[in-house]
Amino acid sequence: MQRQDFRCFHRLRVRWAEVDIQKIVFNAHYLTYADCAMTEYWRALALPYEASMHALGGEIYLKKASVEYHASARLDDLLDIGMRCARVGTTSLLFECGVFAGDRLLVSVELVYVFADPATHTKRAVPPQLRAVTEHYEAGGEVVELRVGDWTTLGRDAARLRTAVFVQEQGIAPELELDALDATAVHAVAYNRLGLPVSTGRLLQPAPGEGRIGRMAVDRVVRGQRWGRMVLDALVQAARARGDALVTLHAQSSAEGFYRRAGFETEGAPYEEAGIAHVTMRKALP
Repeated sequence: MQRQDFRCFHRLRVRWAEVDIQKIVFNAHYLTYADCAMTEYWRALALPYEASMHALGGEIYLKKASVEYHASARLDDLLDIGMRCARVGTTSLLFECGVFAGDRLLVSVELVYVFADPATHTKRAVPPQLRAVTEHYEAGGEVVELRVGDWTTLGRDAARLRTAVFVQEQGIAPELELDALDATAVHAVAYNRLGLPVSTGRLLQPAPGEGRIGRMAVDRVVRGQRWGRMVLDALVQAARARGDALVTLHAQSSAEGFYRRAGFETEGAPYEEAGIAHVTMRKALP
């Protein structure tokens, strides 16, 4: 097992509570590390676990866990926990996990999960969609599909995701979140391979030659996987394609760094919008 065998990694630092009297990581914690990496694996597949398993009509249950220790991790070590799906059987999935300090393999873990009915706990065949997405991901494929279109085509899924993020999570009033501008906007929605929306945004044209991006939302469970950046880049490209020379947006202050990394610059002082601190940002389009 080598580091290059893995596409999905979760990084963590060893905490004081995880070392034993020998001042090395207590052996049982490596299974916790593997569980953390498993959560990251579903995120890398753009599969919010609860919603995805509901769509698949089952759950996965751990059947067997095997751990082999090669070397020890110590307090404050930075560890990279690699996770991969090595095989999909008829009713089970075999996952392999490697705990690395740099390129050095410390611990290898093998996990066997069974797909089953959550009510009866009886085995079921692994759904073709789950088999397809894991095999596609492990082969290096893209796990989301980006669609750009109008509100009639994408509105239902965009509204569903925006309501979850802005109304339910951030407490913004529904009448402020959904407005008449949606009908004339260009919308982008990224879908996972189960057809569930994971990120969205819209593009307006408040003045000739100017685009305005807004309503950027990413499913809370799969954030940090570039799905938001994918939508942002698509909307910038849509503005460029129609001839806009400038794109502006009202960024929540907590997301300012995200937009800076995409080439946007801050303009003016922060202000409050819908009860949340915002800042205006802009990007010139060559």
